[in-house]
Amino acid sequence: MSVAFVKEESAETAAETRLPDRPISQHPNLVTEEGLKRLEEQMKAARAAHEIANAVEDVNERRRQIAPHLRDIRYLAERLRSAQLMPAPETTEIVSFGSTVTFTREDGRVQTYRIVGEDEADPKAGSISYVSPVARALNGKAVGDIATVGGQELEITAIH
Repeated sequence: MSVAFVKEESAETAAETRLPDRPISQHPNLVTEEGLKRLEEQMKAARAAHEIANAVEDVNERRRQIAPHLRDIRYLAERLRSAQLMPAPETTEIVSFGSTVTFTREDGRVQTYRIVGEDEADPKAGSISYVSPVARALNGKAVGDIATVGGQELEITAIH
């Protein structure tokens, strides 16, 4: 029989299907209650997808399909292990982790963001990471205070 028709499980093939790990932030993994739940849901989904991919009969195709799920499982396991659940803000007097802040930019744009953990941040959906330049500039400020980000002033108009 020709070698072309033999399925070999070579180290080279295995290496081709191992994806590099997703980068882990050097910042503390602060999360809101919603962010922790989302990480747990993502882990369940990654494990379910892994199980489905693991049922593929062809070994090379199975490795190819499993690789992204294994990478996600490794990432999510580390993020869940290192998660530091933060309590909801105690006050709306000053900006802190978990606060929702409305501010006006110099050009007149009004924006509202909730300050959350890195994995749950989604600016298009109205949330920014606590390590972002905007969140860092707003942290500890009160309504009426001015924060400067990238040479632009932001005036805090509300904290929810």
